[in-house]
Amino acid sequence: MNTTLSPLLANDPQPSLLLAPDARPLAFNSAFQTLFGENTQALPTNTAALVKACLRQRRAIVEVEAEVGERILLWTFIPDDNGQQVVARCRDASDERREAREASRARRLYRLITENTTDLISRHSPDGRFLDATPAAFRLLGLWPEQLRGSAVHTLLHPSERRQVLLQAGAALEVEGYHTLTCRVRHADGRYRWFEIACRAIRETYTGTVVEIVAVSRDITLRIEAQETLAHSARVATLGELASGIAHEINQPLAAVLNYSNASLRYLHNLDHDPQARERIAQGLQRINAQANHAAQVIRRLRAFLRKGPRHLQALDIADVVGEALRLCAWEAGQAQVRIEQRLGPQLPKVYADRVLLEQVLLNLLRNAIDANREQHGTQASRILLIAKAMDDGLLVEVCDQGPGVAVERLDEIFTPFTTTKADGLGLGLSMSRSIVEGFGGSLQARPGEAGGLVLCCRLPANNG
Repeated sequence: MNTTLSPLLANDPQPSLLLAPDARPLAFNSAFQTLFGENTQALPTNTAALVKACLRQRRAIVEVEAEVGERILLWTFIPDDNGQQVVARCRDASDERREAREASRARRLYRLITENTTDLISRHSPDGRFLDATPAAFRLLGLWPEQLRGSAVHTLLHPSERRQVLLQAGAALEVEGYHTLTCRVRHADGRYRWFEIACRAIRETYTGTVVEIVAVSRDITLRIEAQETLAHSARVATLGELASGIAHEINQPLAAVLNYSNASLRYLHNLDHDPQARERIAQGLQRINAQANHAAQVIRRLRAFLRKGPRHLQALDIADVVGEALRLCAWEAGQAQVRIEQRLGPQLPKVYADRVLLEQVLLNLLRNAIDANREQHGTQASRILLIAKAMDDGLLVEVCDQGPGVAVERLDEIFTPFTTTKADGLGLGLSMSRSIVEGFGGSLQARPGEAGGLVLCCRLPANNG
């Protein structure tokens, strides 16, 4: 074998060898011998065909891959001017090719996920326009990704929620970089569907500026409807449990109406003999009217509480909602010798929620506290403290009882469905309350009271509309 190499080939830092037209090795440079000795197994398996093609076409053939153990080599075959020999050079491309393969696998996986996921994955510019969306857009919104690109997100949101949703999401993404919201989104057919949307801000590495927002959206209409049906059933059951107190509240004005009407009839019989009878009859009729209106108001409140229909998110004064919840449980608290003390802070912001559902949550928290006090104190007098105070991003309502409390390690368990310590309870009240509050964009948690008992902490978003 002729082992004489040209200075150019001998000094080549890359493994190289000289091949005859039949692919026999003629010479090796030192870099090749250092790595492989004179073993030609490092060459591609089709080297003979490559050499022939290289000489016949009189051009170089590049980037031919060959695997040697864990190495990935890329070979280049270069013909000489006379068409009698071929120089074969290789370089180690193991890291490069493995990274390329990993990237290719990642792209295939990403494409597999995005094209087959039932959730809508979308990219948005900081000003809220669609940059891209997965094919699930058509199934969920009736719009193809091409139709969404460049359109503004706010055009799909329900008009009554649009401002609140955008302000709340924008503030959370700017500070925390992540936000999950529940809102109504318009389908191409004009109907609005409930969506749960998880958003994450993508920031520029050095400045921290938000350059893009990635969102994952899921249609939860069926879940919301099931939740509302369950909540309605729970309200019906609650009113059944409060029937005695409700009957008492209605009986009071009815009894007053009966008394005033009997008195008015007596004065009517003495109208000719008693000069003050006419005035007293008028007073009686006014009082009958006032008591009848009071009874009608009680019935209207009950009908509103029993309302079944889609949730209506709006700006609410927490004092009004607290007052309605207190009226519904006042008789039950009185029977248990429980005094409910309110501490509502000044200038409380309006909250963004559904009135009936929020009233139901507060009633659940208050009744839970009444049960805890009754368990701890029996028929002895006790107190529940209801606190409402403004927070940076909304409102905090705390219901503090004087019950036996809950161990720290079990605080999360009390929100698990069907977990209860009551003999006749289903264990759905707190679980359902948490789901309702989270649907408003808030949270419901528990902590031990400083002097014992349990504190239920309900955070509600402020209305920014």
